[in-house]
Amino acid sequence: MARGNDAAREALFWEKLEGNRGQCHLCAHECRIPAGNFGICGVRQNVAGVLRTLVYGRLIAANVDPIEKKPLYHFLPGSTSYSVATVGCNFKCGFCQNWQISQASPRDGANPPDRQVAPGEIVAAAQRHGCRSISYTYTEPTIYFEYAYDTARLAREAGLANVFVTNGYMTRQALDTIKPYLAAANVDLKSFRDESYRTTCKARLQPVLDTIAAMKELGVWLEVTTLVIPGENDSDEELGEIAAFLARIDGDIPWHVSQFHPDYQFDHRGPTPVETLKRARDIGRRAGLRYVYLGNVREGTDTFCPRCREPLVERTYMRLGRVNLNGGKCPTCGASIGGVWS
Repeated sequence: MARGNDAAREALFWEKLEGNRGQCHLCAHECRIPAGNFGICGVRQNVAGVLRTLVYGRLIAANVDPIEKKPLYHFLPGSTSYSVATVGCNFKCGFCQNWQISQASPRDGANPPDRQVAPGEIVAAAQRHGCRSISYTYTEPTIYFEYAYDTARLAREAGLANVFVTNGYMTRQALDTIKPYLAAANVDLKSFRDESYRTTCKARLQPVLDTIAAMKELGVWLEVTTLVIPGENDSDEELGEIAAFLARIDGDIPWHVSQFHPDYQFDHRGPTPVETLKRARDIGRRAGLRYVYLGNVREGTDTFCPRCREPLVERTYMRLGRVNLNGGKCPTCGASIGGVWS
């Protein structure tokens, strides 16, 4: 059953169908939901013929993180980001690192926190902690879109940037709606095989590729992360296809190839060898990507000028070190370095 009216406001992006059904147009699942039922995300319910979001204002996590943790390496480096989430996700990834909250939902009896946190309270907390941005992260921000959207508008008015850390499964309508308030995003590109998306995430590949291209087209600063899982997506062929796709869009897109750690339904798998990540980095560079970083390990995180190889930004495990940039350009050769540096 839905919670009280304070927790179940009408959702955005839906239409009423015959027989008291509702169709959701928030994400690429485009769920058709009979009365009383939930969408795949588990946090949007058809309540008496009206699609409602059950997590508005119901924060499950709020932390001050370095922006490098998102990871965003070319966006306001060294700053902190007030990072928030509700329960729920529209993917069912067996390797999810935050499954305790992403796979929880009111549909399955997991009640979000009782105390509501208004969008203005999130903005005030971000300001109080000296953050330069708010990140909608940990779970999938698309599924709590109404909450993120209202917060993002207030944040923009307060001079704060907004960041989505997302699986990229939103519709173009949703992306166009959040775009005026969205400064940056990190999209998880989990595989380049539709079958892997269908089997492991219960989703499809193409909508994610479409979102990556659309974000770049719309001018959102974009970085992409691939969690490299042994035996799943670590072949030279697949890594090369991911890198080539990103390079075709823009060689300045930073690509984070991150180490997998055993968790959730993949707890029987071993961690990704660092040598595999280095191989992925080499593949990315050969494909034309100028900035490829190793993730979840303590090396391969510095930025070098793609033209003269001058060290530009030093990082130590998601923490900023020395910055050697001159107005977003290499001080040695003058090459422009893609990013939002101030």
